Parts: sequence; structure tokens; C-alpha cells
Amino acid sequence: MDIADSWSKLYETRKVIRENFPDFWKLCIIRKPIDAVREFMQEGDTVLDIGSYNRGLLKKLREYYSSFCYKSMDIDRDKEHDYYSLEEIDEKFDIVFLFEVIEHLNLQEGVSMLKKVNDILKRNGKVILTTPNVYHPNRYWECSHKVSYRHDEIGGLMEYAGLKVVRIYRIYNDSFFRRLFRIYIASAIHQYFSIDFAKSILIVGEKK
Repeated sequence: MDIADSWSKLYETRKVIRENFPDFWKLCIIRKPIDAVREFMQEGDTVLDIGSYNRGLLKKLREYYSSFCYKSMDIDRDKEHDYYSLEEIDEKFDIVFLFEVIEHLNLQEGVSMLKKVNDILKRNGKVILTTPNVYHPNRYWECSHKVSYRHDEIGGLMEYAGLKVVRIYRIYNDSFFRRLFRIYIASAIHQYFSIDFAKSILIVGEKK
């Protein structure tokens, strides 16, 4: 179904996110995406990295896990991947990673991708997605980006695609004192001007 045919459903799913995660500025802050990965990924999981570029995530996962099955998908045929399109994927996964991918697609393409992800997840499987934080002064502005998302918008799209949103984080990593100052002292000023120091948001969705 074209998303334009069901705006009312999309608004309802966004309302669900606003009810469950009402205050963006109180979302838990993590340093790096791997912090969320370690919370949800288990030894022996089968994982798919969509938009994996040079498969750099594989090296990071090997620092924390000794047993897992990693596969990658990317449209860049100049690099070696297991899949080069979503249509090629014919197996199920415990976890799908979508790190800084969905903002490169238009709205309908993003919804179609999330529905495909839902289809290829195993029961209770997870998708871990990151996207630029629209409240960061310059994080979104990159020539290949097509859509920017607030946390309720991207969360609503995941719910619309059949995924239950279970966590939303802001991602911010910095030196100890700068991190301490921004999170515990300057946060009220950032909030007042609707300007955030967290560069990305991370959302975890679960197959319903």
C-alpha cells in the first residue's frame, strides 16, 4: 500500500510513539550504536547489515562476540557483499542493522524497506536503526539525504511497517568533561533553543 493512501494510520502510529516516548529531551543518551547492539544482540545470532559500505561493523562485532553469522547488503557493487538489493534476500535474521541509511531514501522507499525488514526478521527479531538528529545544527545537511525524521516520525514509520518500537536513544560521544558539561549543565540551554548536541538518534524495533 502506498503510504499516501493511509496518512491516518501513520498519524496514529506517530501518536503511539509520542505517548510512549513523550519527551525527546529526556531520551536516554548512549555513546555509540554498539552500546545498543550489545544490549540486544546475543551469541549465535544471525545478523544482516544493510547499507554496510565496507563491512566495518563486522570488525566491531568481533570485538564483543565470538559466534554469530554476519551478512551484508549494499547497492555499491564495487565492494563485496552478500546481497546488492533487498529483493535478493531470501533468509531470516535475528537482527537487522540500518545505520544511517533511511535518510537516503524518499518516504515511500523508506516504508517499503522497513516492511521488507519486518518480513526477513525471525520471530521476536530486532531492527536497530540510526538516523541523523534533526535538532543537531548541521547533522542532516548532506547532499545525498532525502528525508529528515524526528523521533516520533521515524518511530511511527516503524510501527506502520509492523515493528514495535522498544527503545529510542540519543547518540552522543565526546571527551569526559565536554560530555559532562553538555549533559548535566548546558542541557537546559540546548533544550530552550531546540538545538541538540547528540548527532544521531537510535531506535530499536521488534517484530510483532
